[in-house]
Amino acid sequence: MRLAIYGGTFDPIHYGHLICAEEALEAYQFDEFWFLPAARPPHKLDDPNRASPEHRYEMTRLAIEGHPAFRISRSEIDRQGRSYAIDTAREFLNAYGNNATLSWIVGADSLIEFEIWRDHDALLDLCRFIAVTRPNYDLSRAPKRVLEKTELFEMTAVDLSATDIRRRVREGRSIRYRTPAVVEEYIRQNRLYVRSGAHHNARDNAGGQGGSS
Repeated sequence: MRLAIYGGTFDPIHYGHLICAEEALEAYQFDEFWFLPAARPPHKLDDPNRASPEHRYEMTRLAIEGHPAFRISRSEIDRQGRSYAIDTAREFLNAYGNNATLSWIVGADSLIEFEIWRDHDALLDLCRFIAVTRPNYDLSRAPKRVLEKTELFEMTAVDLSATDIRRRVREGRSIRYRTPAVVEEYIRQNRLYVRSGAHHNARDNAGGQGGSS
């Protein structure tokens, strides 16, 4: 069983994430491709322009629903205390047994600070790390020994970011074609990424003039 884990905040998930996942799935022929929403984004939990772990989980679940190989894990969201990649890797391998191989999909920029990950040496032994990069991305700051154990994967360049989507929602602009329609609707219905006390119409905040009906 060839497994892949793709972690991230997914706040919100967008087509850049999905294209990356589909291209990696096709390139490496994984049997199951697991999306792993992070328990807590690296910012204040009371930030009104961020979605809760449950909202991020649900948006991701909706975005991948119906795909034969895509799965979603609550591992980091449900784990008590701080969550570490090494714990998640061991959890997956224990669940699937000795015949499973595990690949971890990360952004190439994560390699620069990879040595601060808990038990990073053990993690590199447990998993094959696949770093998603773009043309001419500079990896000179990444530790050589980490690069030696990591496979680089160049995906199709997609100029999308969750930061831009959140800003567009806040400004009442369209996010159509940036994230699946079902995610756009979820954002609208739950009034995500709207500043506290804002008086914009919820429909406009999600889709702007180009929002779906």
